Amino acid sequence: MSRVPACLALIGLSLSAQNVNGPDVERQAAELKVLVEKAPRSRLERTRIAIPAREPGWEIGYPSSVTMDNSGMIYVLQRGEKADPVLVINRDGKVIRSWGKGMYQIPHSIRIDPQGNIWTVDSGNSMVLKFSPQGEKLMEISVGEQPAGRGRTNGTSDIAFGPSGRIYISDGYGNSRVLEYNAKGERVRQWGTPGTGPSQFQQPHGIAVDDEGIVYVADRNNARVQRFNLDGKYLGEWDHLGKATAIAFRDGALWVGTQYRNVPNEADGWHMKIDRKTGKILELIESGCSHHVLNINQSGELLSGARPDSVYWFRKNN
Repeated sequence: MSRVPACLALIGLSLSAQNVNGPDVERQAAELKVLVEKAPRSRLERTRIAIPAREPGWEIGYPSSVTMDNSGMIYVLQRGEKADPVLVINRDGKVIRSWGKGMYQIPHSIRIDPQGNIWTVDSGNSMVLKFSPQGEKLMEISVGEQPAGRGRTNGTSDIAFGPSGRIYISDGYGNSRVLEYNAKGERVRQWGTPGTGPSQFQQPHGIAVDDEGIVYVADRNNARVQRFNLDGKYLGEWDHLGKATAIAFRDGALWVGTQYRNVPNEADGWHMKIDRKTGKILELIESGCSHHVLNINQSGELLSGARPDSVYWFRKNN
């Protein structure tokens, strides 16, 4: 079953409504509009997965992030208080197992590493947790160093995996940095400061590492994707893709979840497949408001969540 996500009512805005910060924002929106209109449309189809209640009073909240393992099991990280934060569902939406009650403040991102382990990122307590597919906790990384005065959302946002067990974490709420850890969960380095220049960030929200050793950071409030080598050296940026929020890489494919700049984060947007050499949009699909965190499955399909309680699978047309 396909349907448009239940986004907030204010997201049905026109291009002219984006001019809240002056002519530069208007120009950027107009340029992005042209790129979107010219870009090839993806053959993926957005499909909503309904998750039936397990018991009376059971219900999910916002699925902040969704991913799928190579066997086809779907992992949902959700924020509702009436269900476990981590849900494992089959393709029909049936909950197979769940875990995580009491372990999270604000569940934010869920990823699967190359060995099949499940990693979650909490933007409230800045904790990164590693689990087996059955829910056994294998490691925790307490990033810490959260600045005061940021409110509840004041921590890490996403995680990506590099060669030789290298772990990269975007610390985008409160801090404006990227951190590298080794396979033992020990910090190796960090880079980034608040700002708009190279290697500076305003809410680094998503992170991915490709097979050529390039680290991509969705620098959301700077409306760009920055690129680095594995040691944090700045390699360049793309500032024509809008307010990039999510980014994911798998099997040669780089996808970005984005929207117009200076619209609410819950507003409609797109998932864009990007040429890594040029930054050109190879194809795109309307994401609705489901571009918070993006994952790619073994078949090259996309998974994401949307407010208030929707899980989306962007499937290939058969």
